[in-house]
Amino acid sequence: MIPVSLLVFVMAGWCAVYLADTLLRSSVTHRISYESWLASRGLMLSPFHLRWQTTMFNRLFAYCARINPRALYLWFNSGLMFGIVAMVGSVVLLIKTLQQTFAQMTTDNPRIGGQQALQVVVPGVNLPTSQLAYFFIALLLSGIIHELGHAVAALREQVRVNGFGMFVFVVYPGAFVDLFTTHLNLISPAQQLRIFCAGVWHNFVLCVAALAFLFLLPLFLFPMYSTGGGALVTEVVQGSAADGPRGLSVGDIVTGLEDCPVRGVEDWTSCLSHLSHTPQTGYCVPVASLQPSWAHGR
Repeated sequence: MIPVSLLVFVMAGWCAVYLADTLLRSSVTHRISYESWLASRGLMLSPFHLRWQTTMFNRLFAYCARINPRALYLWFNSGLMFGIVAMVGSVVLLIKTLQQTFAQMTTDNPRIGGQQALQVVVPGVNLPTSQLAYFFIALLLSGIIHELGHAVAALREQVRVNGFGMFVFVVYPGAFVDLFTTHLNLISPAQQLRIFCAGVWHNFVLCVAALAFLFLLPLFLFPMYSTGGGALVTEVVQGSAADGPRGLSVGDIVTGLEDCPVRGVEDWTSCLSHLSHTPQTGYCVPVASLQPSWAHGR
């Protein structure tokens, strides 16, 4: 669950910001200077929403749009084709998710809940709060790359970019580009599709690049990084069977479970599954032999 202290901190922060904004806007002395300061810096503030917009990246977008026009044409055409395929795939996934959700609502089988095709990421619910920083950084980075694709594609199709910006809604960061709507409406549908599909196309390329980097990371870090030596313990739940002086500690490397060798996380999972379905050998020991002997050693 989301820590109460985190909720209180977020709500208190937004309330303080909104209160200060309201006081400054209602002040006869500071209203004009405050609104001028916001406008000069491209800031817009509303309840639980902070937005910043600038034109300082327009030259960078224009430069990128002039790099190898033929290659960019093929690049954004590939994005158009991917966008169409992704749209069809998204519809299929949504239909499958709706079917699974309906099946989950009409059955008492607990296994149905873990078979969702799509999972909504909710911080503190199915995303640990310790990973929030990584999540928000990844979200902001993907948003910037997404909007970069829209901006470059728009300039290539002779659509003016008014500006680029970022925002924070409650705690979720994001980015956007402001396109000149009149120019956008004058171009052909194919050109519009190239612009609209450029964002998700760039996100897909970013995802592929991140996966490639992840799989090649052991090669990049060799010889300081090794694989196949066991499963690394990163967390131990307090009060669990693995906790205690004779249990596991963070940093331990598990190399085997019973007679099942463990070379990685996949082996750990498969060994646990195998052992849970395999009869285990036990021993009958008298209770008296387990009691401490106070006379021993006297």
